Amino acid sequence: MVPLVGVPEIIRRGLAPYREVFCRAEGFDHVSRYVTGLLLSPNKTLQGIYDVQVWEPGVPHSRRAMHEAVFEAGWAADALMPHHRAVIAGAHRGHGREVISLDWTYAHHERGLKIWGVKKAWDHVAQRLAPYQTVVTAVVANRGRLDGIEVVVQQPDRHEEEMAYLHETVQASYAQMEAARGRLLELLEAIRKQDLAKK
Repeated sequence: MVPLVGVPEIIRRGLAPYREVFCRAEGFDHVSRYVTGLLLSPNKTLQGIYDVQVWEPGVPHSRRAMHEAVFEAGWAADALMPHHRAVIAGAHRGHGREVISLDWTYAHHERGLKIWGVKKAWDHVAQRLAPYQTVVTAVVANRGRLDGIEVVVQQPDRHEEEMAYLHETVQASYAQMEAARGRLLELLEAIRKQDLAKK
């Protein structure tokens, strides 16, 4: 693998419209290097991407700083996809018929049961029980262009665990009004989640 001495100009131009989503220039630089690594590095892990970077002499850097910039920094994650849709909208106007496609993908995490959205469930593709997230992606396409417009990690169905909890915590009577109120709220939340799962 050729070392990455910076962010290629084509990637820099592609990421430039997204600078305002990031509060700090240093964070944006790390994210730009991370995206470059995702595209060009054979090892797509944070460690693999960091290892192929060549930094300017005297510039402070660390793998932890890259991790923090990409995964923990206060950049406007909720603003990213709406901003992205605004950036690409012009490229999709006036180019004929547009198609939006949804896809559900299993993102396996064999050692990551504590990662949000991961649940051990039957993977009908691999024909086994496996811990994974269900990632829902949406793209818009025309004859000459394909762009992502949304990505969401689907909250796993915890219906069985919730029903087991409700059955285990039921009481014959509720002497305290606050306990009855809390129980009613738990039941209503379980019903709401069931209704959402049916949609």
